[in-house]
Amino acid sequence: QVQLVESGGGLIQAGESLRLSCAASGRTLSAYVMAWFRQAPGKEREFVAAIRWRGESMQHADSVKGRFTISRDNARNTVFLQMDSLKLEDTADYYCHARNRYINREHWGQGTRVTVST
Repeated sequence: QVQLVESGGGLIQAGESLRLSCAASGRTLSAYVMAWFRQAPGKEREFVAAIRWRGESMQHADSVKGRFTISRDNARNTVFLQMDSLKLEDTADYYCHARNRYINREHWGQGTRVTVST
C-alpha cells in the first residue's frame, strides 16, 4: 500500500512562487510513476506533471511548461512541484498521484489547496 501526503498549499499572490511537497511511503515505490494533478472549481481534474523515481524522464502539461517544475528527493521519498509565476487560473486543489508501472494500481493523496489572488 502506498500513502501520499501533500503539503505546501496556501493563499498566494499572482506572480509569486510556491512549492508543493508529496511525501510517499510504502513498498516498491520505485515501481510507481509519480504525478501532480489539479482540479479547479467546477472543472475536471487535469494532469500537471509527472516524474519517475529513477532517470531523468519528466513531463509537464503545456499549461504549466516553463513555470512549474516537478522534481524528487529519493532519499526522502518526496516529490515536489515548484510553481513559479503563478496565475489566477492556477487556483485549484492539487493532488499527488502514484501509478504502478506494472500492475493496475494507483493511489491519490488527499490534496492541498492553492489559491492565487490579485
